[in-house]
Amino acid sequence: MTDMLLEKAKKLDEKDSLQKYKNQFYLVKERLYFDGNSLGLLSKRAEAAVLEILNMWKHHQIEGWTEGKYPWFTLAEQLTEAIAVIVGGKKTEIMITGSTTLNLHQLVRSLQPFNSGRTKVVMNELEFPSDIYAISEILKEQGLDPEQHLVKVKSKDGHLLAEADILDALQDDVALLVMPSVLYRSGQLLDLNTLTKEAHKHGILAVFDCSHSVGCLPHHFHDWGVDAAFWCTYKYLNGGPGAVGGLFIHEKHLPVTPALAGWFGSDKSKQFDMAHQFTPASDAGALQSGTPHILSIAPLIGALSISSEAGIDQIRRKSLALTEFLLEGIKLELSHFNFKVATPERAEERGGHISLSHPEAARICKALKAEGVIPDFRAPSVIRLAPVALYNSFEDVYHCINILKRIMFEERYKKYSNERGVVA
Repeated sequence: MTDMLLEKAKKLDEKDSLQKYKNQFYLVKERLYFDGNSLGLLSKRAEAAVLEILNMWKHHQIEGWTEGKYPWFTLAEQLTEAIAVIVGGKKTEIMITGSTTLNLHQLVRSLQPFNSGRTKVVMNELEFPSDIYAISEILKEQGLDPEQHLVKVKSKDGHLLAEADILDALQDDVALLVMPSVLYRSGQLLDLNTLTKEAHKHGILAVFDCSHSVGCLPHHFHDWGVDAAFWCTYKYLNGGPGAVGGLFIHEKHLPVTPALAGWFGSDKSKQFDMAHQFTPASDAGALQSGTPHILSIAPLIGALSISSEAGIDQIRRKSLALTEFLLEGIKLELSHFNFKVATPERAEERGGHISLSHPEAARICKALKAEGVIPDFRAPSVIRLAPVALYNSFEDVYHCINILKRIMFEERYKKYSNERGVVA
């Protein structure tokens, strides 16, 4: 069976139109990287872009704000064109700024959902903690107890959410729906189009955390009518650790008065007037606050050029094929080792990674790393494997499955403690 899988992997690689991008990334020899849903790899183009920005700083000094290859004053705005295609929005609705949590604060506070007199926010019990922290604090500032006004949709199995349960929570006292596009633990992809339409039927604003989907699959934020969305750029967009985040706000909410106002959200023609009367930009640029982190935006210049060139539809096709092949290999080779697939098998419900649940997950991840496979662990018992379209091959997936099978068959994982490290 193993030989059949290898033969299939080689045939799939031969047909792969995106394989030419693999050598654009810095891959460590004798290591298989399957953690791109936590941190994407450095590309040669991203590296070159950082060096170019440093060179501008070196030679142009302060004039780099307006001179050189990538003038810093409008750098974030320049990158919105590439992002717009990836997320399905207009350039005026998008901005490269902040971080995911900061952008969640900025968007929700600026949209002022509680002005409607409604008091509840619908999220879910599997939500990434940072989003819960942010919304809880926003509720407290409204004088609302999160224990009473933050509605967490329950999961029946600890991995997935039922769409019907989300829709049932959309009651007339709800002001805001905040959901992830992809659940970070299980890789379940939610139907943002349906959720948005149903939320709007009840007069509810729909805001989405798309950190685990932007760069991995196409979105249509504008056409779906999504009120707002935010995402990081260091996962599938390969912007590097701490790369500047992104946000979308639908044009129906523009112009917007930013809750976290700052000088870089000014109308560009008035920004250096230094007037104490704030004149916000008429587009999503108003949601910028302080001076942008130029050195943390720089890698995106090169990284986005690869994603744009490859095409988000092609990236999605290969991503689905990779995870499909991974699921096939798990069924064929790992069925006797007590793994449970926590990710939906249906393509339309699957993001970019596969999650396996196992009681010994932490020590299995340690064994995988010792064997040269880089996975991701999420407590208490989830192993996440993300084969990324731009730099992973089908043969990589085959070798990952084979190594995992050997670890389980020979019980190599028993050499390690079943506890996570400081950084999972």
